[in-house]
Amino acid sequence: MDVYEAVASRRAVRGFTDRPVPREVLERVLSAAAWAPSGSNLQPWRTYVLTGRPLAELKRRAGERVASCDPWDEREYEMYPPALKSPYRERRSAFGHERYSALGIGREDWEARQRAASANWDCFGAPAALFCYIDRGLGRPQWSDVGMYLQTVMLLLRAEGLHSCPQMAWSVYRKTVAAVLSPPDELILFCGMSIGFEDVTVDYARTGRAPLEEMVTFIED
Repeated sequence: MDVYEAVASRRAVRGFTDRPVPREVLERVLSAAAWAPSGSNLQPWRTYVLTGRPLAELKRRAGERVASCDPWDEREYEMYPPALKSPYRERRSAFGHERYSALGIGREDWEARQRAASANWDCFGAPAALFCYIDRGLGRPQWSDVGMYLQTVMLLLRAEGLHSCPQMAWSVYRKTVAAVLSPPDELILFCGMSIGFEDVTVDYARTGRAPLEEMVTFIED
């Protein structure tokens, strides 16, 4: 698989089979992803990978919180600005419409939307999950570095025939994640990432992208 194919085929998959992901594949991907760029080579990411019983335990604990309607943990960073301006507001709304329409869920069916969202904390059935942290003392450029690292991981997973789903949703259950992982206090959980082989029987809608002329300006002679 070449780079263009990996980029074009990467998407947030929300349905995985229980086929195990070999440890050696995960090690190969994460060893190569370490070459992702970072300012002054800080390499600000700290990654934890869960499979098997530890992941099952995390899913169990998160599932109990969902079932008991336990309030979310306070986020340690702002996921979206309180008032998204155009065109970002419209893009977010279109995404929600496409996602839930693919599941046959209407705009007003809040209960069904909540059930669909709760699949996040089962990692959509994935047999492997990655949790990415960053030191709370670092700044916005280092958060950008983490994003480049995670994109590198996801593209390398595609090269291995695997899919993924990055999930900032885990930030609201960060204390549950910490109870299983025991990360140092100086780290902030940025996101989780479900990893595995796609369950092709799960319906999905491929979200579109803005046209090139809307996003890119060429300055030429």
